[in-house]
Amino acid sequence: MMHFARPEWFLLIPALAFIGWWLRGLRLWRPLRVLCLALLTLILVDPQMNQVRPGLDLWVLVDRSDSARAALSPTLEEWQQLVESGQGARDTLHYLDFAAEASERPAGAASAEINATARTDIPLAVQMALAGRDPNRAAKILLFSDGYSTEQLTGIGEKLSQAGIPLYYRFPSLDRSADSRVEKFNAPTRLSPGEPLLLEIEAAGPVGHATRYRLMRDQEVIANREFTFDADGRAHFRLVDRHAPPGSHSYRIGILDTNDPVPGNNQAETWVMADSAPRVVLLSQYANDPVAGALAQAGVPVQLITDFSTLTPGTVMGAQAVILNDVPAHVLPGDFLNTLHFYVTEQGGGLAMIGGRNSFGSGGYFDSPIDDILPVSMELKEDHKKLAVAMAIVLDRSGSMGATVGGGQTKMDLANAGAADTVGLLGGYDAVTVFAVDSEPHTVVPLTGVKGNQSEITKRVRSIVSMGGGIFVYTGLKAAWEELKKSEVGQKHIILFADAADAEEPGQYKALLKEITGAGASVSVIGLGSEADTDADFLKDVAALGNGRIFFSTDPAALPSLFAQETVAVSRSAFIDEPIGCHPNADWLEISPQPMNWPGQLDGYNLSYLRPRAASALDTTDEYQAPLLAFWRRGSGRTVAITFPLSGPYSESVRAWPGYGDFIQTLSRWLMGAQPHRDLGIRTRLDGSSLVLDLFYNEGWTKEHANSSPALVYQRLDTDEPGRGVWERMSPGHFQTRLSLRPGSPYLGAVQWDDATLPFGPVTVQENIEWQTPPAMLQALKAAAQTCGGGPANLLEDIWQTDARARMQSLRPVLLLLLAAAFLAEAAWFRWGSN
Repeated sequence: MMHFARPEWFLLIPALAFIGWWLRGLRLWRPLRVLCLALLTLILVDPQMNQVRPGLDLWVLVDRSDSARAALSPTLEEWQQLVESGQGARDTLHYLDFAAEASERPAGAASAEINATARTDIPLAVQMALAGRDPNRAAKILLFSDGYSTEQLTGIGEKLSQAGIPLYYRFPSLDRSADSRVEKFNAPTRLSPGEPLLLEIEAAGPVGHATRYRLMRDQEVIANREFTFDADGRAHFRLVDRHAPPGSHSYRIGILDTNDPVPGNNQAETWVMADSAPRVVLLSQYANDPVAGALAQAGVPVQLITDFSTLTPGTVMGAQAVILNDVPAHVLPGDFLNTLHFYVTEQGGGLAMIGGRNSFGSGGYFDSPIDDILPVSMELKEDHKKLAVAMAIVLDRSGSMGATVGGGQTKMDLANAGAADTVGLLGGYDAVTVFAVDSEPHTVVPLTGVKGNQSEITKRVRSIVSMGGGIFVYTGLKAAWEELKKSEVGQKHIILFADAADAEEPGQYKALLKEITGAGASVSVIGLGSEADTDADFLKDVAALGNGRIFFSTDPAALPSLFAQETVAVSRSAFIDEPIGCHPNADWLEISPQPMNWPGQLDGYNLSYLRPRAASALDTTDEYQAPLLAFWRRGSGRTVAITFPLSGPYSESVRAWPGYGDFIQTLSRWLMGAQPHRDLGIRTRLDGSSLVLDLFYNEGWTKEHANSSPALVYQRLDTDEPGRGVWERMSPGHFQTRLSLRPGSPYLGAVQWDDATLPFGPVTVQENIEWQTPPAMLQALKAAAQTCGGGPANLLEDIWQTDARARMQSLRPVLLLLLAAAFLAEAAWFRWGSN
């Protein structure tokens, strides 16, 4: 289809013909000269060709952030149906779900699983649409959002205008007049020992509206009261907390208004450090732990914690060492375990693990966040018949397992990977059977010895696919137990993997589990989901009656790690419950110059292996010659592995040992390291979403460390890699840096200068920009849409209409090239051809 932008120039044709007749002597009727005149005429009329294929590409950007999800949900399906109703045969429709990241999904498919808590990145979604468009087709962008981007929209309108793509938007109707919100939450960053904490809160909301607020310290509610907004729509109150234990604590204020249209701005959080004397944090399942008594007798302040639900990243702040005494990994909060790694390697803390049936590999610490900082390896290196295990793996292959979770993988793929890892961790004397279960059990691998068959078993496991329906738990457990009964080994265990929201058919599970445990076997459960899901209580009961463990995870990517932890917890690297002798080593002198009169015998220990470059002060005298007391330095801190019990069962012999108290005291003092340097000090404060950190030092420190400079390391707890800060010298004896923080998970950090380490944190951003609604941001979006020729999408079914002119491409460049060629050809003919 041809279009002429300047058709009035066709009037030149008669004039040119008359001039050609009048100036017959110039021979304008020569073919090349006629061609040049024709091309010149075409150039003047500017012919345009439709270079774009028919049809329209529509990119619908759907805001799935926390701040927009609730507002969009009631009308989103209707809006999408209206858009799809107007689609033509040659049109294509693309959906992009976005928040902090973006993911394309087919029309009609469920929304993608994306990070929805941190940001609303509209520029990212627009850029993905630009990158994915076909340049040979017309395109439009339609945005479904509340319009408040957390990222700047600078240049978006210009980019879309250059690409010829208009941006249209549709906002949900939301009445914000009933919005209650926390505007200020003030608290000191540190408290001296015994000092009460004063908290000041300012809130805004509808005039005369009565509601409630709740104040929490960590997991404990310390205030829950009703209040009313005054005539100006304001509320101000002060609260005092006189009972903060040592450590850093999260204080969270929340307005409990169920009818609030914008619930995300109802909360604020701050962390407060309650200072104390240098102390040891002891986590133990024994209320009267003799380890605590031995530490107290030596004058070492000890904080004994037996309620593990109270643990937070701030628990260890201000402590010089943490001791885990026979505590399984699955009862410790995930963020606390993640904290321990940074606490040791970067903040210079000490960590000790004491043996028992709930410790080391038996406690599920293999492949945990602290696995690699312990001086012993929990991985098996030798086979031994008396430790053999027969294991059954029952995998949910119901319809929900077919959902994708990113990276081209499904939930089923990750569960298969976990089961394959389980097979890889078993030894040559072990046996395994695998069932895939929906409404009936399907034998994937019959009971098979692992030795020589590992690759074939793994291949079969990884081939399991989701087939629909639900999982019949009783049927799967019964089939697994019937297969395990064929084994002659003494240790039998079943791992049940199920969707916590779709675990059906309890059947006679209680009677079955009684039979299983009566035969000395056990059942553990890995539930995909949370404890709040509909079938979570049922799965908990299965694990409890099966004398096993229960794990819940909402993150499918964590499944391989959970399978690995559970496998090692029941494998032959578990607890050796036989008396063993002790063989001392000279490495003890690295801990203390005073020799230790070791006990002649211990009642049991956790089998493990000394890591390279770690030291062992005491080994077993059995066939394994395994470490009983291993230690090393990790980063800025120190870790110790005491693989024999010091409390509870199998500790009778060691508690009768005369050197028991001296051993614990000496080891704990080595673990605590040096006292903090008095020549250095840090101060932290929040400035909006930035952390300002000041480092102060005196002249004496400068002279001793003139050839070095301070380092700053920090890490957000939900990430794996720490970041590094850059200092600015403000004055003699004063450095400063500013770190930009993202809302959500807390940050930990440390200042390191030669042998000195100054920890800080946790720190969080009080104001979540995701829930802020600045009018300037909404205006910026509207301006960007206007710049590229878009605007509000009033009739969604008409969004497919497009401007044909915007799809035309000028032929002038081609005609200019042809004119130049014709002119040169005529000149050459005139110069040489006429002779």
